[in-house]
Amino acid sequence: MTSNDLYAPARAYGGYVTAGLDRLIARTATLSAAVDDGDLHAARTAWTPAHLAYERLGAAYGTFGDFDGAINGGTAGLPGGTHDSGFTGFHRLEYGLWHGESASSLRKVADRLDHDVKALKSDFPHQRMDPADLPLRAHEILENTLQFQLTGQADQGSGTTLQTAAANVEGTHEVLGVLRPLLRPRYPALPQVDTWLDRMDAQLKGRSSVDDLSAAQRERLNGTAGQLLELLAPVATIAEPRRIS
Repeated sequence: MTSNDLYAPARAYGGYVTAGLDRLIARTATLSAAVDDGDLHAARTAWTPAHLAYERLGAAYGTFGDFDGAINGGTAGLPGGTHDSGFTGFHRLEYGLWHGESASSLRKVADRLDHDVKALKSDFPHQRMDPADLPLRAHEILENTLQFQLTGQADQGSGTTLQTAAANVEGTHEVLGVLRPLLRPRYPALPQVDTWLDRMDAQLKGRSSVDDLSAAQRERLNGTAGQLLELLAPVATIAEPRRIS
């Protein structure tokens, strides 16, 4: 496979991201407006759809640069933790909405998030998505899901990490969709990948928090994610651009 082979998938995925950014802007505007109006119940309702709109764009994170940390960063590496001034974006707002912070104290957080997603939309056409990143992201999206979502580590109070995991599965489907014409003749296990993606999607359906799972359900879900990651691992090698001698 050459770099030229990956240009068409990268363009197709770029179109998917552009449409996704439009949805992200609309849903974040609804969230921000609810906070500005002082309606915290409406804000908590609006938070999940807005956040999931971002999570579905997994393969583009490397292209987003500093915007990713500002919009969807956690507390890792921040001395002040959840109260650090560097903690911004969806998860900062999530913490405030589910930990009794007032609407007036969260308006600045919501307004900055709204500003940042609009700035990301404006900036994205000027950024180059490296075609070679797509095969890597096919594995990395769910690797992060296993580490942060299925452990509940990313949860800042909303209890929606399994919904986020389902959005990540959807994002993985999209990446594989644009790569499929290249992978189909090169990777015989591709149908197994589809089977296990569907299985993971079914196990996440209707679930919100890892706390809702029994020990057996959690073990099965972790096992499915592990098997899927094993099957996805060769994609990066198979689709790695190589020079033709």
